[in-house]
Amino acid sequence: MNAQFSNLPEKSPEADLAELLEAGCHFGHQKVKWNPKMREWIYMEKDGIHIFDLVKTASQLKKAYDAAYMLGAEGKSLVFVGTKRQARDLIQTAATSCGASYILSRWLGGLLTNWTQVRKSLKKMIKIEEGLESGAYKGYTKYERVQLEKEMNKLKRFFQGIRTLSQIPDCLFVIDTVREDIAVTEAQITGVPIIGICDSNSNPDGIDVVIPANDDARKSIELIVNFVAAGYQAGKLSKAAGKKPTPKKVEAKVEEKTEEKTVEVKTEKKTEAKKEK
Repeated sequence: MNAQFSNLPEKSPEADLAELLEAGCHFGHQKVKWNPKMREWIYMEKDGIHIFDLVKTASQLKKAYDAAYMLGAEGKSLVFVGTKRQARDLIQTAATSCGASYILSRWLGGLLTNWTQVRKSLKKMIKIEEGLESGAYKGYTKYERVQLEKEMNKLKRFFQGIRTLSQIPDCLFVIDTVREDIAVTEAQITGVPIIGICDSNSNPDGIDVVIPANDDARKSIELIVNFVAAGYQAGKLSKAAGKKPTPKKVEAKVEEKTEEKTVEVKTEKKTEAKKEK
């Protein structure tokens, strides 16, 4: 586990086992497709299908919530990575609702390992978009404007969800660690921590917070993604609401203590005077 996740705040609500069961989070892949490294998360095998231990899944889901909460509270960036067609809308909605970034179409190789170039592409996309909206390209021919629009749309396909990033993200939330293996590899190379949904065919090595669960079923993905998004949003709200004690209150406490000490000193003097008499 990444060092920054070694001491997580306990902010997560309880994960409802009944909801996890209803969403189908317990279903793994066929036994022939499993990765032995997922053994500790598997409860049993039934009809050739591995079944996850939902008590462990719930525990890990709470850790994922706490990790997302901490990131939000510290003002750090979180990127949801999920390119499965059946889950794209869920991921975009969840990420947008909590103010996180997202990647839906395809992980562009070098996004983390060649961030300098990616940042240039982001700036180019935003420049073209703003130029077309403001009319800065009115002097261009129709053909040239069409070419600019095509280039902008191509860049948006890869970078629209991360347009607000100004540096390498602080953490990735990967929906399917097998499908998004390039993202996982780049994150491991660059030291970016990973929260990941790991099905029974996944390799959990290098995943900082493993969520052992079904990463194919839409309901399973929706439940987990929304749970993590709620943690990130709660963390951001806690940061916005956080207030430090004002100096006036500190001064008031000091004055009260000073008055108490004065009374104690006067009482001691009166007692000594009586004894002398």
